[in-house]
Amino acid sequence: MEASACLCDVGSSRGCWSRQKRQRPAETAAADGKPAPAENYVEGPPPHCSLQDLPVEMLVKIFASLPGSDLPSLAQACTKFHHILHIDSIWRRRCREEFGFRENLQNLEMIGMSYREVYAKLFPYRNILGLWQLNTEHYRTLVNVVVDGLCITGWTYRPSLHTHVGGPIDFKPSFRIRLTERTSTMVECMEGLDSRPHNRHMQIRKDRFTTQCKNTDHRTDSPTRLREEWGLVLEDRPWYDWLTYRRLYLPPSHPDDLIRPGLFQYYYDVFGLMIAMLSFHGKYARVTKITGISKKTLEIHLMRRIQLRDGELFRNFNELSRVVQEIDEQVIREQQQQQQQQQQQQEDGTEENQGHGWQSPAQPSDGESGAAASEEQPVPFVLPVGVHSIDQNYPRTCRMCFYGVDTVTLLGFPYPRRFPGVFILFDENHFGFIQLEAKYFFLYGRVQNTFQNVESPSPQAFLEVLKNIQSIQS
Repeated sequence: MEASACLCDVGSSRGCWSRQKRQRPAETAAADGKPAPAENYVEGPPPHCSLQDLPVEMLVKIFASLPGSDLPSLAQACTKFHHILHIDSIWRRRCREEFGFRENLQNLEMIGMSYREVYAKLFPYRNILGLWQLNTEHYRTLVNVVVDGLCITGWTYRPSLHTHVGGPIDFKPSFRIRLTERTSTMVECMEGLDSRPHNRHMQIRKDRFTTQCKNTDHRTDSPTRLREEWGLVLEDRPWYDWLTYRRLYLPPSHPDDLIRPGLFQYYYDVFGLMIAMLSFHGKYARVTKITGISKKTLEIHLMRRIQLRDGELFRNFNELSRVVQEIDEQVIREQQQQQQQQQQQQEDGTEENQGHGWQSPAQPSDGESGAAASEEQPVPFVLPVGVHSIDQNYPRTCRMCFYGVDTVTLLGFPYPRRFPGVFILFDENHFGFIQLEAKYFFLYGRVQNTFQNVESPSPQAFLEVLKNIQSIQS
């Protein structure tokens, strides 16, 4: 209602002072040809105007621009507001802006529903829309939950066996929530080999939701019991397998980022194309794998640029390995010195929380900027002799190279392995990495799909998402 205060001087209304020009005593005396008396004019109170006095058409526009969660309390303010908030155009705009609902009015009239009823159906599921990471016992995948007509559909990433990293990624329906039911909302499972669709039980909270299905023929994580305070519960069906989905935000961006952060796909293992997320953190960039069976994190040191020398460096694998090895040895020495300093500070009781040096996203990078990358003249790129790649359709020119470390933990192995190598920036939508020890090249291409409800509310919230991904993978 704070916004309504600034509307008081819009238009005329009952209770407002007259708009006729009031003459001061001096002006009246001058008009009568008399000497002007001493000025002793006192301004009256400011005009008063109520929001209720505005035309209905203007109130409809105002109310339609407010968050839908504020409208029920606004309807209790007075009878006029209560009647206005039954106008369906208000709820139509809220459904579109908040949930991406695009169903037309004719289809709703055929089933006897209004936009106001649709909003009431969608509102309990506002926290489920967006991107999620499904973590099963041995495999992780990506799930996109969207409003799809008169349903809410969870689309699961479908790994492709082709090796081309360009273009949109494929999704298949995993579950569906029907909004047309007049009584209880039905959740249908679209997965499994026995029968489809079939009922699925769901529990929802802001940062995760869990589904439980009577079919046991899909991959599940370890069965767990959820507390009652998790929130909304649909169709109580105990003893079925649980699937847990965790919230996934896309990284915030900053104009100084080397390229625009986001989701990229690359070919990594026998499951086909995998999905990873590029984010920037001051002196470092990070590529975090979010699908597949292994834990993989690529760390790029933006302060340790490798000079390309017109691309000749790629033609000599031994020279490239020597340059990277020198940088790697220096990095290890600095990390050891930092650990010793932190240990000494602990013993002295003067420890400072320096951490890894990771900076919150959406902050200026300390390394090369995107403007500098765009100004760099492309140089020829070829795979060094002896380096293999399953994707041969890579760009033939690149702009920048940096030292990086690929850390991989394979399924069944307790400790990660680190692979120093070269991060190669090709253009805004492609980058690559050469693992020198494995003599292997990975090409990353930007995911072309568009997603809704994926903006992180804060840089800290995104860092928490990264932390959760690592805890899931460990």
